[in-house]
Amino acid sequence: LLISLMLFSCKKENESLPRKTSGKINTISVIIDDQLWNGDVGDSIRNKFASPVIGLPQEEPLFNINQYPVKLLEGFMTDTRAIIVVKKGEVNKFEIAKDQYASPQNVFHISGKTSADIIAGIEKNAPKMIQLIKEAEIAESQRINGQSHIDPKVISNKFHITLQAPSGYAYVLHKSNFMWLKKEIIGGNTSLLIYQVPLSTIKKEADLITSIIKMRDSIGKLYISGTEPNTIMITEEAYAPYLSKITLDDKETYETKGTWELNNDFMSGPFINYAIVDKEYNRILVLEGFCYAPSKEKRDLMHELESIIKSVDVLKR
Repeated sequence: LLISLMLFSCKKENESLPRKTSGKINTISVIIDDQLWNGDVGDSIRNKFASPVIGLPQEEPLFNINQYPVKLLEGFMTDTRAIIVVKKGEVNKFEIAKDQYASPQNVFHISGKTSADIIAGIEKNAPKMIQLIKEAEIAESQRINGQSHIDPKVISNKFHITLQAPSGYAYVLHKSNFMWLKKEIIGGNTSLLIYQVPLSTIKKEADLITSIIKMRDSIGKLYISGTEPNTIMITEEAYAPYLSKITLDDKETYETKGTWELNNDFMSGPFINYAIVDKEYNRILVLEGFCYAPSKEKRDLMHELESIIKSVDVLKR
């Protein structure tokens, strides 16, 4: 009898726990009836959530979207990390429900009296929704990255940081102020650079993007080249990089996305560069990810690199 009570109690406890979310990275479920999905409302959703990712050489959508009719809401798609529920209603409403069907999860409810009202709600709230979805996908990638085979003390002793570099990465080059980690994948590789330069390298009163390009090109000239002579890595001149200011580990950071190429060679690909203004150590700490995968889609490769970089924690003096 005691054993039966214990088993019953454990079963009830397990039933009360939220289900775990599942699904591929950068995939969202949109719960909307076909009539709205095939009209202007669906166009608005696709324009916002499947718009091209900036900084990639080929066009790839921000998120993969799976659409389901409202009547199928109670089903396997409710286990996804991001769900957008769109329908007509008596009031215009936008709500965010955390962990409504599973955990961790964001469920966005958008309703309106007319299609125009729904579109207005999507247009107004899309930036916030995209930010929350991206943050959740970064967190999921950091959770599943796995244990690194790289000794964390090597990175912390050199750069005074901790970083969640997943399994598969190995040292390519190891200098006093520079480190290059690489992971081989089918049809290419992904790389992570860690280095530090003086605070004066990036001058706020000067052209920021020019300073950052000059900085990364100088690093490419010193450490990264192809097998042939004079094939150093440079920032591709044909496409202007995208620059934005963010906060990383509570520090002012310049985020630059663009494409790289090997001078006098055919190799190229996307990069994402984070220049962290670290006044405590009197330096610009730079974390950069780039990939070479000519026959593969690159969005998720760059997403993994971004999740690694955003796990950085600068150790206190």
